[in-house]
Amino acid sequence: MEIGGKTLTATFSDLTEQANGSVILSYGNTVVLATAVISKGKREGIDFFPLVVDYEERFYAAGQILGNRFQRRENRPSDEAILSGRIVDRSIRPLFETHIRNEVQVVITILSIEKDDPDILAVNAASLALGVSDIPWNSPVSAVRLGKHKGNEVFEVNPVYDFREHENVDLEIIACGKDGNINMIEAEAKEAPEEDIERALSFASQEIERINEFQRKIIAEIGKKKMDIGKDEISDEAKKAFEQEILPLVKNEIWDEVGWGKIDAVQKIWLEILKEKFPEENPALAEVYLDDVVSEVIHRAAVNENKRADGRRFDEVRSLYAEAGGFSKTLHGSGIFYRGGTHILSALTLGGPEDVQTIDGIEAKSEKHFMHHYNFPPYSSGETKRLATGRREIGHGMLAERALRAVLPKKEDFPYTIRVVSESMASNGSTSMASVCASSLALMDGGVPITRPVAGIAMGLMMEQPTTDNQRPVKYKILTDIQGPEDHHGDMDFKVAGTDKGITAIQLDIKVGGIPILILKEAVLAAKAARGQILDVINKAIPAPRPQISEYAPKIINLKIKEGQIGLLIGPGGKMIKRITAESGAIQITVDDNGLITILGKNGAAEKAAEKIKELTREYKPGEMFHGKVTRIMDFGAFVEIGPNTEGLVHISQIAPFRVNKVTDILKENDIVPVVIKEIDEKKRINLSIKDADIDFAKKKGVGPQTVS
Repeated sequence: MEIGGKTLTATFSDLTEQANGSVILSYGNTVVLATAVISKGKREGIDFFPLVVDYEERFYAAGQILGNRFQRRENRPSDEAILSGRIVDRSIRPLFETHIRNEVQVVITILSIEKDDPDILAVNAASLALGVSDIPWNSPVSAVRLGKHKGNEVFEVNPVYDFREHENVDLEIIACGKDGNINMIEAEAKEAPEEDIERALSFASQEIERINEFQRKIIAEIGKKKMDIGKDEISDEAKKAFEQEILPLVKNEIWDEVGWGKIDAVQKIWLEILKEKFPEENPALAEVYLDDVVSEVIHRAAVNENKRADGRRFDEVRSLYAEAGGFSKTLHGSGIFYRGGTHILSALTLGGPEDVQTIDGIEAKSEKHFMHHYNFPPYSSGETKRLATGRREIGHGMLAERALRAVLPKKEDFPYTIRVVSESMASNGSTSMASVCASSLALMDGGVPITRPVAGIAMGLMMEQPTTDNQRPVKYKILTDIQGPEDHHGDMDFKVAGTDKGITAIQLDIKVGGIPILILKEAVLAAKAARGQILDVINKAIPAPRPQISEYAPKIINLKIKEGQIGLLIGPGGKMIKRITAESGAIQITVDDNGLITILGKNGAAEKAAEKIKELTREYKPGEMFHGKVTRIMDFGAFVEIGPNTEGLVHISQIAPFRVNKVTDILKENDIVPVVIKEIDEKKRINLSIKDADIDFAKKKGVGPQTVS
């Protein structure tokens, strides 16, 4: 089929005949292989659907031998691969029946890459691989990327890398969906108005349905019959006991912000009853049954009784607290942000140009001057487990990074490398959006001249399941600032970040088949109102970036020299620049091909290095006066050093206002003498004069016409 001016081709063969389903999908010169496999038996003792999506980059896809000198094979997945894999996972997961306990693995392998990003292909390929397989799945789902340049209202469909990397890009959005609904969004914008988001989703939905129709025809023609995986449940007797002894507790214990912890207590009681009265029952199935009942109670209360789990209004944000700085003097900047039971600490570190992160993968080859990293230690959710940086941490960190990029200063105006780390200290709903808020505080506290603060909020949804005939309208409630139980049991987690001028980032995850665009439009507008409340609190804590960076942060000084002077500054084998770095105590001195020098240092070291470089690279002019050191004496005159690596000749006739027969009558090596530049000849040789600088110099040395030998 044709989409975005290019041909999308799906190829099916016996190449991967052991897989339950597979496809090779190509678009331009980008090609991906998607395979789907389901385990033969069920995984016992778990209370979740074990789906794994692996996104595998291959160096050969880019036609390069990458890696490093000692490791020339693919190792751990890049951040870009992890983020792309999460997009696939979040798009396909809602369309599986949650009772499945057979392991399902979807593997996306990048076979070839050129101008088109394989992440969009990956979603569509995963859908086709699952769709034609015998794995139970509510197919298909499709994805499209839209991009727009500033001042242009027309969306580019599946824009290539060059289009997306242009400085004028003001909106980029990935949308996935089916049947006119949306089930996954990933977006970055430069303060886009809410209307642009709605328009983009409407246009994306049209393209999505074209791809879905393409998939449906293929699945109808070659798709396998889906296997029947029965749903295991606890017995009717156990359900009856639950209704009598546990259901009343559920209805009583979930109505406050800490209801999640109370449900844990209810679960403990339930499992004890089960162990005593129904020892033959599967505890994992019992936990799932409790989870389903809690979800049903919360949904019914919201949709039919206008009641939230913690008693708030549907548009009410929990209590807010913001603090800029004051956490530790040695940090370059810090921010603490509370939203209800979600508490985040963000710390800022400023570095020099050499601290940039070099990206060298099959997709991206660039340098990152801004990094946001996110940590979710187990204590923040009251758990004990191994500390690790997983896919979730990388995904949440990148979401906040995208949200903040729109307000950062240009590199030319603020040449620091910026790293912000957000630590989840306590978690009860959307730590990623709280990280955006805390990071804004840290950036402003550290004196980073962002244009304005960014705030984020997570919107939720409780939606009545539609009737089978689809005739009765769906009843729903949009929830502002979802907390733990609403996040876990709700139908969507819709994260929206932005400034008071517009949206900077969006991420949508859902647990149902899809969300109508009109509901998303309503949620975007509700998020705008909540964002305004949060920004008010941030602005009260710190109304603007501090005028100076922290005294503990290194200072950066920029200088410009001529391209022809670069070699002089660097010196043979880098000796000169290393010498200046060592003598001044500077942390870093870097010079680019255009002669722009960036000096990084603390406690006056940057200033000291700058002076040395200015002296080394200064262009001398006739008439300038110096006190220089005599370095060599010749029969015809003396050489005098007037600057680093710069010396000139004082001819014997320029030493005194009378005839000097021998230079050594007046001068000796290491003497400090006054000189003036008399001329600079065509070969850039500097001719100096002592007598023009001080006519009485020889007299002061006790030498006159009568004493000259």
